[in-house]
Amino acid sequence: MRREKLQRILPWVATPVLVLVLCGVWEVAVARLGISTLILPPPSMIGARLVELMRDPVTWQQAGITATETVLGFALAVLAGVVIGVTLGKVFWLEVSLRPIIVALQVVPKVAFIPLLVIWFGFGMTSKIVISAMLAFFPIMLNVLLGVKSLDPGHRDVMKSLNASKWQTFTNLEVRSIMPYLLAGMESGIIFALIGTIVGEYLGGSEGLGYMVVSTLNQLDAPGLFGVVVMLSALGLVLYFCVFALKRFLIPWHESVYGQGVTA
Repeated sequence: MRREKLQRILPWVATPVLVLVLCGVWEVAVARLGISTLILPPPSMIGARLVELMRDPVTWQQAGITATETVLGFALAVLAGVVIGVTLGKVFWLEVSLRPIIVALQVVPKVAFIPLLVIWFGFGMTSKIVISAMLAFFPIMLNVLLGVKSLDPGHRDVMKSLNASKWQTFTNLEVRSIMPYLLAGMESGIIFALIGTIVGEYLGGSEGLGYMVVSTLNQLDAPGLFGVVVMLSALGLVLYFCVFALKRFLIPWHESVYGQGVTA
């Protein structure tokens, strides 16, 4: 019990202490080594600039745009990933036929498609949503496909012996079996979705936090650039923990959640 209590408390103590130590070393190193603030600003300067950014209503508007694009792209990726993953998992010949295409599309750098997507969908939110969905789609689809193919045939036989209908088999067996794989893919997918949004805004956008990265870079505002990066990191953490909370809500019975609940 003492060990479990320590494991539960330790992250809330050790992590802030490590961050403070890192910031202290960073601050002293910049001052002692005479590093230019244009190259590496100290944490105190970054913190002051971050406060200025957070007081500006425009910053929150830009953050809202990035969050909206990410969530919409992620939702689109989940929908497409579930439909295609389940279909490929159930239709063997279709999976075998499309497997080379899936592998080819997966290994192609998605950034290469961004100029083309900007031409097709313009510089607005639509192109960023599509880019976000493209990056998040593959981990979700592949995990769903793995979940469908990992279903134990013996469990299907048990459902048949109980005279369960196809709908009962789907809801009580297949959905429960696929859900852990889907949510595992969603945990990775939400990060890729945010990366896609940021890259889209960075290369072909006029709004959002990704665009603010370009703007602060062009202004040689290094503290502002680090401040925007901190905001992007915070947004990524919020989105990730939202998906993680959904995982704990939907599959509290699964070992991946139950085990974390015991030891975390």
